[in-house]
Amino acid sequence: MSMVLFASVVRVRDGLPLSASTDYEQDKGFQETKKHLKGLSKKLSQFSDRCSLRSGLYNINFTSSLGVGYLMVCTESYPNVLAFSFLDELQREFIVTYDTKRINSALRPFSFIEFDNFIRKTKQRYNSPRSLSTKINLADMQTEIKLRPPYQLSAKDIGSINGFSQHKQSKYKGIAPNQMLEAVTLSGIVACVLSVLCGALNLLRGVHAIESVLQNEDEDFNYVIAFFLGTAACLYQCYLFAYFSVWRNIKSFLAFAMICLCNMYLYELRNMWQILFHVTVGAFITLQIHLRQPQGKSPDYNV
Repeated sequence: MSMVLFASVVRVRDGLPLSASTDYEQDKGFQETKKHLKGLSKKLSQFSDRCSLRSGLYNINFTSSLGVGYLMVCTESYPNVLAFSFLDELQREFIVTYDTKRINSALRPFSFIEFDNFIRKTKQRYNSPRSLSTKINLADMQTEIKLRPPYQLSAKDIGSINGFSQHKQSKYKGIAPNQMLEAVTLSGIVACVLSVLCGALNLLRGVHAIESVLQNEDEDFNYVIAFFLGTAACLYQCYLFAYFSVWRNIKSFLAFAMICLCNMYLYELRNMWQILFHVTVGAFITLQIHLRQPQGKSPDYNV
């Protein structure tokens, strides 16, 4: 029997599932097809905005628009015109119901779970084609598919992107240290460069302080410690900016506090402008660390 079996809505940039229908199909082939659908949902940005994939006795069809992807699994005999008309209805309703800002700011999977009801009702309608009252729309969709047919994907397209195998462990397999951060901004790069500069200055002054201690026993060795702690804090700020870690924001504030304390202790060796420069750079990169948030992507939600 020709029918729609499963449908989902995902965010294109990271594959975060926003809404999905409930399926009761336990067939092994269907479950394998859903695995292909998961792979597609994470790579939609690398494909055309309208594609199809044959997976055993099932077809996967999807469309994407305005940063949102709409995917469905149907039996192999289900007509293409009905499949893409179904996806088109999901797309039109989702765009009208939710604004782009809310979609982009979603952090948790299935943040739009209330949309599941619309998917379920639409799926029921399209599983009874005789009851559809959209013949004009179907005619328009038929013409559009003839003029611009969906790109036919293969399992190889999913299994090997940029040289990586389908079975390679995902970057998102863990929630904490391996989670990806948002794209680097120009201000973030500037903050990182300035922080490295401050670390280099502290290191240089620390080396000179060691030479002074060796030549003069009256010199305070704590100055050496303060310079090297300042260097470590600056470099650690750069690390926190580049990589995700647990309690990342708190660690950055502690590193900034260390920079402030070191400069307070070194006030006799530095003028006010030098101290202000180091503290300002520390505050600037701390702000950039806070602004560069993790991508709202979760590892695997069995969709």
